Amino acid sequence: MHIILQNGSYLNYNTMKTQSIPYNSYAEQNRIEMVDFYNEATEDYQFWSNDYNMHFGYFIPFKTNPFRRDSMLNEMNKQVTKRLNISKTKNRLIDLGCGMGGTMRYALKHNKNVIAYGVTLSDFQVQKGNELLKGKNGIILKENYNHTSFQSNSFDSAIAIESFCHSGHNYNSLKEMHRLLKPGGRFVMADAFLKKDKSQLCKGGKYAYNKLCSHWSLEKLETYQFIKKTLDDLGFKDIKIEDISMRVAPSVLHVPFAITGFVFKKLFRFNTLKKESLHNLKGSFYALLSGLHIKSFGYYIISATKS
Repeated sequence: MHIILQNGSYLNYNTMKTQSIPYNSYAEQNRIEMVDFYNEATEDYQFWSNDYNMHFGYFIPFKTNPFRRDSMLNEMNKQVTKRLNISKTKNRLIDLGCGMGGTMRYALKHNKNVIAYGVTLSDFQVQKGNELLKGKNGIILKENYNHTSFQSNSFDSAIAIESFCHSGHNYNSLKEMHRLLKPGGRFVMADAFLKKDKSQLCKGGKYAYNKLCSHWSLEKLETYQFIKKTLDDLGFKDIKIEDISMRVAPSVLHVPFAITGFVFKKLFRFNTLKKESLHNLKGSFYALLSGLHIKSFGYYIISATKS
């Protein structure tokens, strides 16, 4: 498979070499911690999802089973891809922070006209994710979603599920996504956001927020109002903000049971918990704790069209 780069040349995946990207010191440290986290802890996500869906789920009464986690996680994939309004013509899709490619595989399975690209900084996710994509019309590349090597106006669709939080929902992530999309292209993100500025959080909310960011290597969380304004400033139209916190809550409630089961499984096999796994488990707990502060935190699906 070949990919068109910004300079118009072609990149063959089999001979690709990764280029380093400059960062400021804080972002660089966070990036290193995040990459180490996912290189070492991604295997643990199979305990969370057989399909390696590295995100929370979407619950619909009488349709998704609240006791079957993968049912809700794949419903989130469905809800996100549905909002892309994929037509019957060829559609180039990019997943910005794709993890193991769970959403990419869902999109490819349900849309035969899609060609899917995913980007991640984790070597482990590139290797194992591409193994899972073998035989499918998709590929995962080692790229920084803030500064990809793809040509401008290359994609019809773009998604980001619980990924932009790792770089703090910053302007560069949204600007790069805007650059990659063709005019008329659709973007959908699903993520947790603050409902008010960090300085306005109560003591308990601020504690949960700081611990969540620390254990999951999140640079910070932005407010959904900031995202809306930024998308508007970049020239997007049809911006839609959907609070789906109550839809996500049933899958979040799986967290304590998943943590307990994972720990017992490790102990039963006399395995030690890796540092990254421990951070992952603690981060999951603080995600649950943050979710209880409903006046401060929310989970949203945000969609928009490039003008």
